[in-house]
Amino acid sequence: MSAPLTFDGRVVLVTGAGGGLGREYALAFGQRGAAVIVNDLGGDIKGGGRSSAAADKVVEEIRAKGGKAVASYDSVEDGEKLIQTALDTFGRIDIVVNNAGILRDRSFARTSDVDWDLIHRVHLRGSFLVSRAAWNHMKNQKFGRIIMTSSAAGIYGNFGQANYSAAKLGLLGLSNTLAIEGQKYNIHCNTIAPTAGSRLTETVMPPDLLQSLRAEYVAPLVLWLCHEACPENGGLFEVGAGWIGKLRWERSLGRIVRQKNQSMTPEAVRDAWSEICDFTDASKPSSIQESLQTLVEVLSRVEDERGIRANPTAGTNPSSAVGQTLPEMVFSYTHMNCILYALGVGMSTREPEHLRFLYEGHQDFSVLPTFGVIPAQSAMMGLSSVPGLNIDFTQLLHGEQYLEMSGALPTSGTLRSRAVVADVLDKGSGMVIVLDVHTYSERELVCYNQFSLFIVGAGGFGGKRTSQKAVATAPRPDRAPDAVIVEQTSRDQAALYRLSGDWNPLHIDPSFAAMGGFESPILHGLCSFGFAARHVLKQYAANDVSRFKAIKVRFVKPVYPGQSLQTEMWKEGNRIHIQCKVKESGDVVLSGAYIDLQTDVCVSAGSPQVCTHTHTHTSETRLRAQRDDAVRSQSLSLQSDLVFSEIARRIRDGGQELVKKVNAVFGWEISKDGRTVREWTIDLKTDGGSLHRGVSKADVIFSVSDEDFMEVVKGKLNPQQAFFSGKLKVKGNIMLSQKLEAVLKDYAKL
Repeated sequence: MSAPLTFDGRVVLVTGAGGGLGREYALAFGQRGAAVIVNDLGGDIKGGGRSSAAADKVVEEIRAKGGKAVASYDSVEDGEKLIQTALDTFGRIDIVVNNAGILRDRSFARTSDVDWDLIHRVHLRGSFLVSRAAWNHMKNQKFGRIIMTSSAAGIYGNFGQANYSAAKLGLLGLSNTLAIEGQKYNIHCNTIAPTAGSRLTETVMPPDLLQSLRAEYVAPLVLWLCHEACPENGGLFEVGAGWIGKLRWERSLGRIVRQKNQSMTPEAVRDAWSEICDFTDASKPSSIQESLQTLVEVLSRVEDERGIRANPTAGTNPSSAVGQTLPEMVFSYTHMNCILYALGVGMSTREPEHLRFLYEGHQDFSVLPTFGVIPAQSAMMGLSSVPGLNIDFTQLLHGEQYLEMSGALPTSGTLRSRAVVADVLDKGSGMVIVLDVHTYSERELVCYNQFSLFIVGAGGFGGKRTSQKAVATAPRPDRAPDAVIVEQTSRDQAALYRLSGDWNPLHIDPSFAAMGGFESPILHGLCSFGFAARHVLKQYAANDVSRFKAIKVRFVKPVYPGQSLQTEMWKEGNRIHIQCKVKESGDVVLSGAYIDLQTDVCVSAGSPQVCTHTHTHTSETRLRAQRDDAVRSQSLSLQSDLVFSEIARRIRDGGQELVKKVNAVFGWEISKDGRTVREWTIDLKTDGGSLHRGVSKADVIFSVSDEDFMEVVKGKLNPQQAFFSGKLKVKGNIMLSQKLEAVLKDYAKL
């Protein structure tokens, strides 16, 4: 049997604890070791009168069983007093159960101002005041659990309870927001809608039913939600009679009922009503970001005159998705990005041979071949715009990865990637999207990636199960490995690797990881991929990147930062079969994997021999050409230079005020004739602000042509229209763009 849940050392406040559900919560917490503040005003169910008897009796019950408890007789409208009682008596507050409530049932026409206001003061405002009083104490101690008590009347409505229903659903909205704001402080907030026998329900339920719906059938849920081991946050649960169910929102696919440059009419709404209300293949948004994502897609489709008659999240149609090309991606980088990536996949100055990947002044300074996935990885997010695909990105798993090099990567420059949906497969339990991405430096192909992406729950559409276009994995030889390398990852490995562009909070935020079912943030699969490739390069190629041809892996299980990766290698000709495990657990992390070395590589298993290739010379020639191109770019005269000159003056004159108002770093990539020719950083976060050339450590980066930049600044081109038409590209925190007005306003003065 699993260990019992205890609350030793925790301090719990239960409001309305003099009877019914509140009493049951207080007794249960007290029995399991918590110190309990039993709050009850002692009034009647309509909010009248007051007495200390109810709270005192429950305190006596807890103490009689050896527990710790103190009574509080204050109204929940005096929230600070309730929390102060906890602090004065027990020195802290860990858990708040907002349970206090009254009833003043009236049909809507007969509801008075007093009936309305009193219900809201006790239920909604009272919960707000008590929770707010506890909030900063919970933040400072990095722990807190809050329960809001809603009702079936709030969720579904109920005759004669307009005042009560409105307050109860308001508590759900309050709870959802507290869950978001408290997450990073380990403060969880959940909502319950209990059905149990109490003073509030005895007037509307028959005696036999009241006896069956005991309060003791609700308390176990509350205790679990308040325990430190419970990862649930932002949930809504109906509970009663020993049954518990979780609720979520559901939204129909809907229908776009307007077209570009045409008015939207009520007749169009009427004609599409059946589709608007059709819940077939409905989505289940769980955040405001997911809610808004659909509207962003709609705006884009209306602007591009695509999908006007179909919802942007319509069903899967592989025939229309296959062959679809995604917008070209541009990736500019310097030696710093290459070094940061090397550190992210475990390179260290402790190893002398790693210096060639960590020091730009090294005579053989090189880029790890697996850096080739970085310019291409953003292609995955572009899939949301592909017709025929219905993608819930919260259900996306990276299944397999193939990378093939056409030569050594340059140590800096601008790369352009072109992605195409190669195939879509139906695996029954999910859908597999095979995404091909070719990356170029100028017109020269430098690498080819194939992402195999598994969308959980999106299968069953009748598509094919296999594809000749997918690069296959390969079984490892049936013998002991020829070589094994074990290397421990850093506790900060994921935090470091994410700086190369994969910002998924699953790899850094403990609360987000918990929602995904993980005990802590996990390592990126492509980080393990980079470790394994390094091990092969070290063992069989003396760290010579020109020998690297291709790598294929299947991602199997996650790795936790701090665990050790064990790469087992089998050499068969120029192919090195690999299997990667977590040493501590034995779990296989990468399977069916291999690395192909160049056919002319001269190696032996014991003592690798260095061969000469033409890749380095070609790479150096390309780098010189890029440097010459950069010099020519800087000599161009741009209209936007005048604007940035004026921005510099404004920062000199009022930088301190701008930093207070904006607190962000903006990067700008200005292009001319399709090439990035100027880069700027507007730093309104550091000291008194600054403007300098180049893009570094920006919170958000804008890419736009010189001409379109001027149109936006002059007010002739709407920024939103520029974004959705592809003229303005944004990377990073897009919400910070709203703060640009403080920098770019009053163009007439420029």
